[in-house]
Amino acid sequence: MIAWPKQSYRGLRLGTRLALGLGALSLVVFAVVGTALTTYMRDYLSAQLDDQLAIAQVAQSKSLVDSGSLAGKKYWGWYYAVYDVRAGEPVLRKPEEPGDVPQDVDELTALAKAQTTADAEMLSTAHIAGQGEYRLRACEVEPGVVLVSGAPMDDLEDTVGQLITIQVVTFGLALLTLVVFGRALLRRGLKPLSDMAHTAHDIASHDLTESASRVPLRADAPGGGPEVEELRTAFNTMLEHFDDSLAVRTEAEQRLRRFVADASHELRTPLMSVRGYADLFQYAAANAPEERDKHLARLRAEAARMGFLLDDLLLLARLDAAEVETPLRMENADLVELVEHAADAFRASHPGHPLTMTPGPAAVPLRMDPHRIRQVLDNLLTNAAVHTPADTPVHVEVTVSPDAARVHVADQGPGIPPDDRDSVFDRFYRVDRARSRDRGGSGLGLSVARSLVQAHGGSLELSPTAKTTVFTVTLPL
Repeated sequence: MIAWPKQSYRGLRLGTRLALGLGALSLVVFAVVGTALTTYMRDYLSAQLDDQLAIAQVAQSKSLVDSGSLAGKKYWGWYYAVYDVRAGEPVLRKPEEPGDVPQDVDELTALAKAQTTADAEMLSTAHIAGQGEYRLRACEVEPGVVLVSGAPMDDLEDTVGQLITIQVVTFGLALLTLVVFGRALLRRGLKPLSDMAHTAHDIASHDLTESASRVPLRADAPGGGPEVEELRTAFNTMLEHFDDSLAVRTEAEQRLRRFVADASHELRTPLMSVRGYADLFQYAAANAPEERDKHLARLRAEAARMGFLLDDLLLLARLDAAEVETPLRMENADLVELVEHAADAFRASHPGHPLTMTPGPAAVPLRMDPHRIRQVLDNLLTNAAVHTPADTPVHVEVTVSPDAARVHVADQGPGIPPDDRDSVFDRFYRVDRARSRDRGGSGLGLSVARSLVQAHGGSLELSPTAKTTVFTVTLPL
């Protein structure tokens, strides 16, 4: 029986529930105000009636003392009873007029008896049979004589009843007006929230595919006050963040597609070569000793090339998941010594590219993986030799700042076109659009180098100038 109203109430809209709550609160306030006003009015009228009884008894007591009878003005419907209490029990005197006392005098007699032991006048409210509610007052006229007067309370109850009726009607109309107009005002004030709800529904039904990765919907309806404005701002900020996340996701998906396509292309070429050389062994000519050795050497070269590619891909995957398994083996090593070894190896393997090393600090001890940092240096130096003409000078320099050590690898070659500068660190990216391998490998070298440096907490940057190519490795001290 109780669950159904609760369920129905929860199904109402917020504006209706607020209006009903406001109405219930107003009803409590009206009830408290009406009760206080009615109680005050009843007490006030009762006090007025008590004063009227006291004034009437003063005049009538004087008349009893002077003439022995009730003289003066008598109010219609009032009762006047005189009791002799000399014997200890109240004895009712014969009334001067038949209407001075009611048929049932028990309440009046009880009050007269109580007056015999009291030091002041007695007041009480009593129900007289057949007559209704009366306000009774007893006072001592003279020793042994008590006067009990009774005033009907019908007029007082009628007045209080009329007041209650007026309050009920007035408060009822005020409550109805408050609920109706309050509901309209609340509905108007909550309209921005409804607009945001509609916007959220529209977003839920919006196409979030790659071609429509942005949400063009915003909660722009004004109004609602500062609180709603804060909510609207937060809602739109969330949508902006949602748009940014969708853009990042779309870009990541596109990069993943390019990565899969490039990886497939890079792996397809050596696999096709291996398959082709394997097919040659089906012919007798290919089984001759000199032919077999030549084809086996090429098979090993293609397999090695494919192995290098897979090693680079595996290393990048491990670097991407470095929070799970780091591929670095950290130890204390001298950066200057690593750079000198890399320079010596470059001079031996690329005699056609003169290399100079600017004198710098004697030693730069760092916490690093010397094998991986050497791999980065070899990659940058080889990159300078492969992508520049013969006799192009290469320059290496080590510098130290208060918070980092830097290795600069520069060449005086043709440089990198401005359009390609932002993409040189992308995986499988080559400046050579023909994807030829006579001037470069798989396009993973710079990507691997940057990932290794970042795994050390540093950075690998390309200088913004287009006249020379300068790569800068930054490692924290």
